[in-house]
Amino acid sequence: MKLIVIGGVAAGATAAARARRISEDADITLFERGPYVSYANCGLPYFISGDIPDRSELLLQTPEGFNARYGVKARVNTEIVAIDRSQKRVLARGSQGEEWVPYDKLILAQGGQPLMPPIPGMDAPHVYKLWTVPDMDRIHDALEQGRSKTAVVVGGGFIGLEMAEAFQKRGLATTVIELQPSVMAVMDPEFGRRIASELQENGVSVITGVGVQAINEHGVELSDGRQVPADLVLFSVGVRPELTLAKQAGLSLGPSGGLLVDEHLQTSDPDIYAAGDMVEVQQRVSGRRIRVPLAGPANRQGRIAASNALGQAMRYSGAIGTSVVKIFEATAAMTGLTEKAARDTGFEVGVAILHKDHHAGYYPGAEEMALKLVYDRKTARLLGAQAFGRAGVDKRIDVLATALHGQFTLSDLAELDLAYAPPYSSANDPVNLAAFIGLNDLSGFSPLVTPAELKVEFDAGEAYVLDVRTAAEFAKSHLKTAQNIPLDDLRDRLDALPNDRRILVHCRSGFRAHLAVRILKARGFDVSNVTGGYVSIRDDGGFELEEA
Repeated sequence: MKLIVIGGVAAGATAAARARRISEDADITLFERGPYVSYANCGLPYFISGDIPDRSELLLQTPEGFNARYGVKARVNTEIVAIDRSQKRVLARGSQGEEWVPYDKLILAQGGQPLMPPIPGMDAPHVYKLWTVPDMDRIHDALEQGRSKTAVVVGGGFIGLEMAEAFQKRGLATTVIELQPSVMAVMDPEFGRRIASELQENGVSVITGVGVQAINEHGVELSDGRQVPADLVLFSVGVRPELTLAKQAGLSLGPSGGLLVDEHLQTSDPDIYAAGDMVEVQQRVSGRRIRVPLAGPANRQGRIAASNALGQAMRYSGAIGTSVVKIFEATAAMTGLTEKAARDTGFEVGVAILHKDHHAGYYPGAEEMALKLVYDRKTARLLGAQAFGRAGVDKRIDVLATALHGQFTLSDLAELDLAYAPPYSSANDPVNLAAFIGLNDLSGFSPLVTPAELKVEFDAGEAYVLDVRTAAEFAKSHLKTAQNIPLDDLRDRLDALPNDRRILVHCRSGFRAHLAVRILKARGFDVSNVTGGYVSIRDDGGFELEEA
């Protein structure tokens, strides 16, 4: 068996190592057009920031080490420029020229390439991208020279945010510019606004809703005419799948623009498999074909592609899309569908938002976490989740990713038996509590409206908004035109409420409003709870607020 793997990072390196574990007899060759194989590309920003001080920690294997441990011929600085499917061979181009190399099975793991938009000044020496070790070295060397005082990061996604933090830690006055209305556009907007606030609190400027139209020696020119100074400009505006070779070979592409593979990661050619950022897979929740350019799925796909190429049948059932990002001392994470994605898919969407300490509030060090569940109102099935906070975020998102994998409903989440001790959680974990909120909504026990739904009624002049926080909380900041009746006074002031209008009630985060809903429903009022309360109303960013 002659197996060729094209691409030596994430999926490709995993595939080659897996293939050797399956067969000691296979002739395995891995081709990588760059100088490194099996490196920790997700760790590159943390070397630039100084969090990882030793560059060698990122280089997981060398070609010599790969051969010694796995018996895999790893040929770096060698590009595959053609696939001859009829003769089952590939054309390799390296320092010694070109040669045709035969294969029995071929695995494509070429990943993607960062988008570099064609705008004036993109070829300037102070413009960078971060995708490979040489990219990292180039940025690191520039910073070590000590001449850069300002930086602009174009793009507010994962790499952009990580690099904004890295530049700020290295002492550069840093600005993030994002074309979309909020950073981290893969999450719902309220989380993007929280992330932007965290960046700003740590000294990073954030500009959203505008693009970069030119780069000059002093900085960048924005589409609205503003000039932002920058000694260093990093572009991180997205990734396109590397499909040049696949297209040349006539392999089928999918509806989302990635390489089409089946559940065995087999392409339209039965002897060619593919894995990683270049392929499109099924989104497990929506059922749609999508690209999921994340390291975790890429590694698992590499393992499965190699297994199938060597005759061990394995299925890849699709990706959920679970991700996490560090923003200084905070964490943002998500899994499954956002609220917007769920609505776009056609689900009848319910939303439950919780603002809760990550462990028992009476134990020192409790940090408030925002947790949002998205669910199907028809079936109560969980569709997705997002979270933000300074502690406990990754734990809850991992629990909810597992729940999505198992197609859990809100009832399943409510009954989850999760570890509890005061330093770690509460007797009812935030995951349980968020599920309780959703179940109360579905049963009608405590109906919910989202801040966006509140805004529709508010803008139409239809909403009667009841704020049941204390008078002191209300005086400090409140929604314009909201009526304030503190929860503990509510039973004595029912005659102040209208009987002919729906009442939308909120407190700070939702629990007191839930109690108010129960009081009012028992008296026959038409009432709903604004999920997430005033915290989520502020996060929405679209309301007129009155501040003391």
